[in-house]
Amino acid sequence: MSTVVAAGLLAGLVAYAVFAGADFGAGFWDLTAGGAERGRAIRDHIDHALGPVWEANHVWLIYCLVVAWSAFPAAFAAVTTTLYLPLGLAALGIVVRGAGFAFRKVLVRTSTQRLNGAAFAVSSVITPFFLGTVAGGIASGRVPAGGSGDPLGSWLNPTSLLTGVLFTVTCAYLAAILLAADARNDGQAGLEHRFRRRAQWAAWACGALAVAGLAVTAADAHRLFDRLLTTALPATAASLLTGAAALVLLPRYSPRIVRLLAGVAIAALVIAWGVAQTPYLLGTHTTVQQAAAPTATMVTLLLVFAAAALLVAPSLALLYALQQRSSLQHDDHA
Repeated sequence: MSTVVAAGLLAGLVAYAVFAGADFGAGFWDLTAGGAERGRAIRDHIDHALGPVWEANHVWLIYCLVVAWSAFPAAFAAVTTTLYLPLGLAALGIVVRGAGFAFRKVLVRTSTQRLNGAAFAVSSVITPFFLGTVAGGIASGRVPAGGSGDPLGSWLNPTSLLTGVLFTVTCAYLAAILLAADARNDGQAGLEHRFRRRAQWAAWACGALAVAGLAVTAADAHRLFDRLLTTALPATAASLLTGAAALVLLPRYSPRIVRLLAGVAIAALVIAWGVAQTPYLLGTHTTVQQAAAPTATMVTLLLVFAAAALLVAPSLALLYALQQRSSLQHDDHA
């Protein structure tokens, strides 16, 4: 039963990586769009794409947090008492990012608009970075079972730092693919070309980081390296192949197909990370079964999963479908 709940937690992480990852990546391109006039078209396109859905994407983060502290309370406590610095900075980034995105839409003065826009863009970069360092710290076994581990060394290490950079660049790749597809769907050839070019840059950066990651994990996280190339190899290969396919097919096929391929690439990457850790929840010293809550809690969570599958998932699916079909009207000046 604990394995099923852990799989449900991984599914939530996959959903958050795909949907919130696209949001974070859009902020990366907002940050690098250029000056006010040069970057206006890109920023307007990002606002139009994110406006109807950005608040809904953090539902998955709440889901993951609730499942983690309910199903695996000891492991959750170990993570939060060890990695509280990057977790706190990521949480701050989420709050500042949301406030910046919302306020820059309603403020009139140009200077305050730019300040809030900068807050949104910078926070969109630092948040996935710090979330990546948390994932790297957990996967490399730097979170002790009893918690209260090294508050700096647990995330200021080669595996964590490289994972943080990889998370950030991967979000940028995903966002560029989706924004290019949206531009094509809207008949904006110029914007499609600009985002397609950005997707190519991000793809090359992801490839370089992936190669570097193999070298880093081989030296710094031996078990993670071995499992990525053995047990988790199908998911790792699927991520590489679908990511490359999305890039190649972007100018030729339907935006829906491209979006699907890009989403599968990110999902497979997260699944590979999860499979590489199995059966451990923390490094190589705490298994899923050892960290599990009592059976009654697990049964309750399975009922919650069923309710969410029946109520929440279809609602979110409808929201995303309407947004992709441009059926949601978003007032950029509201």
